[in-house]
Amino acid sequence: MTPTDSRRSVVPPYLLHAVAQAAEFPRAASAARTALASLELVQSPKHQHLVAPRGVSGSGTVDRSPQRTIADARGTTTLPGAVVRHEGDPDTGDAAVDEAYAGLGATHAFWLDVFGRVSIDGAGLPLDATVHFGQDYDNAYWDGSRMVFGDGDDEVFRRFTIALDVIGHELAHGVTQYTADLTYQGQAGALNESISDVFGSLVAQYAAGQTAEQASWLIGEGLFTDAVRGDALRSMRAPGTAYDDPVLGKDPQPATMTDFVVTTDDAGGVHTNSGIPNHAFFLAATAIGGYAWQGAGAVWWDALTSDAVTASIDFAGFAAVTIDAAGSRFGAGSAEHTAVQDAWRTVGVLD
Repeated sequence: MTPTDSRRSVVPPYLLHAVAQAAEFPRAASAARTALASLELVQSPKHQHLVAPRGVSGSGTVDRSPQRTIADARGTTTLPGAVVRHEGDPDTGDAAVDEAYAGLGATHAFWLDVFGRVSIDGAGLPLDATVHFGQDYDNAYWDGSRMVFGDGDDEVFRRFTIALDVIGHELAHGVTQYTADLTYQGQAGALNESISDVFGSLVAQYAAGQTAEQASWLIGEGLFTDAVRGDALRSMRAPGTAYDDPVLGKDPQPATMTDFVVTTDDAGGVHTNSGIPNHAFFLAATAIGGYAWQGAGAVWWDALTSDAVTASIDFAGFAAVTIDAAGSRFGAGSAEHTAVQDAWRTVGVLD
């Protein structure tokens, strides 16, 4: 099978719509309208990739080192832009270039060190990124072959290379593309988004050496300027609390199935309802304790690379796979097995 090329962006459409209507932030409103328009132009496949076998890891002659290339769009929307930094080159002094380079490296290190996976495809795929995309572009996205970063508008959003978890989130869409290739619609799409939040958060936690208890569990922390009353785009610890701003409104993510949002917007609410599996992961990770990538993260990885996860799987189906994975990895009735079961029950996915 071959995954389609669509933008998997970190800022949800519902937040961009709120920014686009904010007269208080005229520059941001214009930038958000541009970002929204760009999302509507990428529904047709452009790039095709063969999906690698699930869980494949580099071996033999595969180069296990990162192969990074950073290009500069110089304020245009033409990709890839002019290459300004290759693998092994020194810092350029351009913050966006150097942050993107470091973030790609940290993400590559996480997948290799923790799961033995060589790059996002498991076979050494070069990691390409473009910075300074567009004018005040209010998003970062994975397009099926590269990372693209906007500079933000400086009224609502700062530059998108500053948050390592955002880089990890977007590249995790690539990992999903090469493994379960979850359909970007409805509950499967919300799982797609959630898995990117899970592993994006774990990339940042691994780089910082944080335990589950020490982590903030915020996605996109630091992206908002001081003009916004909010900490981040999303909170895995407490979905629905990441921001509450008089202009932009309140974070709409539900934490449990009681508040599941039925909508046709955003491919069936993929960025909204992802709060439910996000919260389940947080609950499992903190109940297990220690480093989350060794506990709940390992379980979610086993699930993502399991043949039991189909492209159209729903929350309950994925929950069942993670429970089986926890039992297989840590033992039936183990603390980890129980924590995963309890987490899915607490968020109302399972009875």
